Amino acid sequence: MPTSAKKRDYYEVLGVSRTASADEIKKAYRKLALKYHPDRNKGNKEDEEHFKEAAEAYAILSDSQKRSQYDQFGHSLGGSGFQGFQGSEDAFRGFGDIFGDVFEDFFGGRGSSQGGSRRGTRGADLEYPIQISLEDAAAGKEMQIEFERAEVCDLCSGSGSASGSQKTVCHECDGHGELRVSQGFFTFRRTCPKCQGEGEIIGKPCKTCKGGGRMRKQRKLNLKIPAGITDGAQLKVSGEGEAGVRGGPRGDLYVLIQLREHPVFKRVGNDLTYELTIGFHEAALGAEVEVPTLDGQVRLKIPQGTQPGRIFRLKDKGIRDLRGYGIGDQLVRITVEVPERLSPQERKALEEWGRLRDAAKKK
Repeated sequence: MPTSAKKRDYYEVLGVSRTASADEIKKAYRKLALKYHPDRNKGNKEDEEHFKEAAEAYAILSDSQKRSQYDQFGHSLGGSGFQGFQGSEDAFRGFGDIFGDVFEDFFGGRGSSQGGSRRGTRGADLEYPIQISLEDAAAGKEMQIEFERAEVCDLCSGSGSASGSQKTVCHECDGHGELRVSQGFFTFRRTCPKCQGEGEIIGKPCKTCKGGGRMRKQRKLNLKIPAGITDGAQLKVSGEGEAGVRGGPRGDLYVLIQLREHPVFKRVGNDLTYELTIGFHEAALGAEVEVPTLDGQVRLKIPQGTQPGRIFRLKDKGIRDLRGYGIGDQLVRITVEVPERLSPQERKALEEWGRLRDAAKKK
């Protein structure tokens, strides 16, 4: 510990309050351990002492019973002295097991005394984007997709070894898949770099997979797209990702849905919007026009005097809700066409209409 006539309070050492949770204490210690660890500060005695001080504080405050005793008696512990884990190997109780998660940043992962590093590793998830039309999104669709993924090697069945060849015990770790590393008064473990945690070395690699145990293959899959799917949605297909390593489970496949822009409709939630352009005379006199929908053409009555921007609602002509909460509507927004050029007859008729209109306003 840093030179001092009086040992510092453990809460002060970790920089936490006396009511700090176990998780807060662990996070505070991890931050200090990463900062003062001897591997990052080689030859710096002061940082080494800070590291020991933080480790001692954590050893006490992370143990509920010892923390309770410390809260009552402080460092004195009823006159017998609170030694933390100084001068006692037993007090460490396998320092690497207690603090293994803290040292992942230094040694690339946590080991296991039961050889857990040799357990199968889950295969990677895959993402597959597809583009579909608005019509397909509305009605749903079944389609076949094809993609590449890692499969268990057919020749070696995932072992990575050539036929008739056997793996040998890794002499670097004696088959444990991990190495025990000592740092002063404590010991922890790291994955063996020679066998990558396998505990075994492939003597003669499989010619097909080059010892990896996996190979790339094309996969065809029938996919059902539900009605009402939205742009940007993901469909999860469990167990259709890449094959695992050492017998581990497959990853999952995530199908990313992208909707192609529609030439006529725009989707807003479960509703569809449609811009309908009518003539000036139709807006003024009223008319009955045909409007396209996803289900085909329908007749829409335009009342006389309809103003630009008015919206008509076609009930249940939108998109079916993905969760089954009904069907959206189609919203028809009116745009009135103003002709850029007029024939002599049209101009004459409009001028006459204008005179009549002005006269009516003066009455």
